[in-house]
Amino acid sequence: MAASDQGRWNRWLGRRPLRTLLRMMAAVVGVGATGWLLTMLWPEPDQVAKGAPPSLSDPTSLAPFPESPVTVLVIGVDADRLTDPSNQAAPRGPANADALLLMRVEANASLQVLQLPTELAVRLPGRTSPMTLSSVWKAGGVALTADAVREIVGLPAEELQRYVVLPRQSLRALVDGLGEVDVILSQSYQRSDKTQGYKIDLQAGHQSLNGAQAEQLVRYKKDDSDEVNRRERQQMLMRAMLEQLQAPSGIVSIGAVLNEINLQLDTNLSLSEMLSLAAAVIASPSRVSFTQLSLAPRAGKQALRQLKPGQTLPLWPQP
Repeated sequence: MAASDQGRWNRWLGRRPLRTLLRMMAAVVGVGATGWLLTMLWPEPDQVAKGAPPSLSDPTSLAPFPESPVTVLVIGVDADRLTDPSNQAAPRGPANADALLLMRVEANASLQVLQLPTELAVRLPGRTSPMTLSSVWKAGGVALTADAVREIVGLPAEELQRYVVLPRQSLRALVDGLGEVDVILSQSYQRSDKTQGYKIDLQAGHQSLNGAQAEQLVRYKKDDSDEVNRRERQQMLMRAMLEQLQAPSGIVSIGAVLNEINLQLDTNLSLSEMLSLAAAVIASPSRVSFTQLSLAPRAGKQALRQLKPGQTLPLWPQP
């Protein structure tokens, strides 16, 4: 080998070319093994999507649809970021679950959403008094919350394998990324809390909400007995966001939006899985179907609620 060739070889591979080559081969093998594992867990990426921009008329160009129905537990927490030591909410302290949803996504079917009452009374093993379902997140995170939801609804363990924990920061980014969402408010909502540094100011009528205003809508609560109405407002926002997602611009923007907020979330969904679920939702043939659990009448001003007695498990989906 000429001296000039030897010099180029050393510049590319360093002083120990054999060791460098072995490391490169190991990296190639590792990438291949990772790709094989992903194909075992989720459908093979659609060939149209490789290197091609998303098509406004073909959601599968974004990602292939999931091969079977996927149920996702969505936990909306009242902290701005998941790493915040305090939620800066009322009552102030570690984050609580402000919203709990089960979402079932299936190819060529409407999106199914179950809104769970965060004020539902739950008695955990080893505790002498009940607590709210929203507090279970603070007590035991995703695992304990998922177990409580399975027991309440009557779901088999294998049906609830995916989860997303969404802080307020991610909600704002999601709305802003999709574009302003249109809602019609039947009343105005105003509230100011100097201790939280938080203000709500939404006017009645047709409104186009940005991310900060959308947060105000779903966060507003007149008092502790207003949870039912707050779920209605959350439902209003979700419908508006889904309409924005299914608009022509939705399929173009959702990839960048999910890529932006992915690091803000706690989830066991990969980015490709989230794109697959989004594609199925975009292609949904009908409007989203919302379900709420039937609660027993409130006794006075009690904060904790009970399920309506006599119901048969599973409580979702209902016929």
